[in-house]
Amino acid sequence: MKILFSFPGQGAQRPGMLQHLPDGAALLDEASEILQQDARLLDSAAELQHTRAVQLCLLIAGVAHARELQRQGVEPDITCGLSIGAFPAAVAAGALAFDDALRLVALRGTLMEEAYPEGYGLTAIVGLSEQQLKPLLGSECWLANINAPQQMVIAGSEAAMSAVASRALNAGAQKIHRLAVSVPSHCALLDAPAAKLAEAFRPVALQRPRCAYLSGSTARVLWQPEQIADDLAGNMARTVRWHEAMVAANERDVRLAIEMPPGAILTGLTRVAFCGCPGEAVALEQGGDLLVRRLAARLTR
Repeated sequence: MKILFSFPGQGAQRPGMLQHLPDGAALLDEASEILQQDARLLDSAAELQHTRAVQLCLLIAGVAHARELQRQGVEPDITCGLSIGAFPAAVAAGALAFDDALRLVALRGTLMEEAYPEGYGLTAIVGLSEQQLKPLLGSECWLANINAPQQMVIAGSEAAMSAVASRALNAGAQKIHRLAVSVPSHCALLDAPAAKLAEAFRPVALQRPRCAYLSGSTARVLWQPEQIADDLAGNMARTVRWHEAMVAANERDVRLAIEMPPGAILTGLTRVAFCGCPGEAVALEQGGDLLVRRLAARLTR
């Protein structure tokens, strides 16, 4: 029976999210030195309007909480992250050094924001299947995330997403929600920034992970450093297949999925994937370290 550490993507961020991290002082000092700026200021409301700051905050927070659980004796057998969450997942798995992750994520956020500074983003559509939604997309919207069988995310311009949202409501969608993401992630619009990030990965030495690294884009476990590098560099332009990834995790004997802060969105999605199967999902932010340690201990009895 195995333990999964999962790491959220953009949309989970909130002001002040870096202010009370476990061992936060040391980690933020390290991040500040590498980034050549005060990392403690990245989580202000003003900074979180920028993709670069959001992605750095999610990286730092994910690594901080994962390291704290590991210090307490809770080790992952598998890690997986949604979008930017793949980077702290790779760090927690031992495949990518934290300093390299900081530099690459800073570049990733900058490339994405510069490519589409305004007028684009992501919209969640609940109540339609992939097969029902795809014919409604047209030529200017893309399917960005398959989070659950009837929870999809589309990417594109504001006008294109609005048009698709109207068609989706007419087709029976239950809910439309514009996400707090200012770039059209996980679609062909980001092919060029992804290629630039892939170039930045070339001199970076990744390692074979200590535990399984599960791709949120392909729902496959990757062990080879070059495969993990390709997954990290390219995931901004690839559809997120979170539901498939969590089904794959359960099939690989994951019986406890622990979501790193902030938020609990992935926990709900993971429970949908685990429905009818053995396994529990818990958000660390909601359950706390003590509950997580107790649940983890039960797996070894």
